[in-house]
Amino acid sequence: MRQLKSRKILIYVFLFLFIGTFNNKNLNNFNLPKIDKINVLGLSDEKNNKVLESLKTFELYNLFFLNKIQIENIIHSNNYIEDYSVFKQYPSSLNIKLKETDYLAYLNKDGKKFYLGSNGKLIDGNKSKKKIPYIFGDLEIDKFFKLKEIINRSNFDYKKIKNLFFFPSGRWDIEMNSGVLIKLPKDNLEESLKLSFNILSDKNFLNIKIIDVRQLNQVVLNGQ
Repeated sequence: MRQLKSRKILIYVFLFLFIGTFNNKNLNNFNLPKIDKINVLGLSDEKNNKVLESLKTFELYNLFFLNKIQIENIIHSNNYIEDYSVFKQYPSSLNIKLKETDYLAYLNKDGKKFYLGSNGKLIDGNKSKKKIPYIFGDLEIDKFFKLKEIINRSNFDYKKIKNLFFFPSGRWDIEMNSGVLIKLPKDNLEESLKLSFNILSDKNFLNIKIIDVRQLNQVVLNGQ
């Protein structure tokens, strides 16, 4: 980072000295090089090209004085991007490396279908092509990430969850790929998941289809 800053300072000093040697007449005829190449990497060709097209206007800019915030505003408009890096390659190339968000769930909102990304954004998706849970209910995104964090700390494998049901009260039901439905309370999620996992791991409860742990200190089991 320190070397990069030093390099930028040297470039600006050089430009100052270089431009300073011109008289007014020559300075009017002098043009700093414009960006002539923008490289976008990290996503599929289709998505890279989409981002590239949206950045074409920057080819009129001078690389030395280009403000990254101007680029960030365009990149942020693409909800499927999780992270990015912008590199200026002097004198006239701009390299942008993108990281696509992880698709964590699939849902319906206002009659449209979306993916929910790990960046917390909704991404248009007409059809789910990934094995990720479908979320039913009027989702509150922050509540989902709270649940996801607790699941990650538990012994449950998120990849084995088929559906998630979010209720207006703020609580969740989890349907596993095996067909088992876990009815969770609004609070004490960590302990409830731990208890549910222990039940599912017990050979005495192989035929269980519903685990209801909504009530404190009470478990209701239903079989086939």
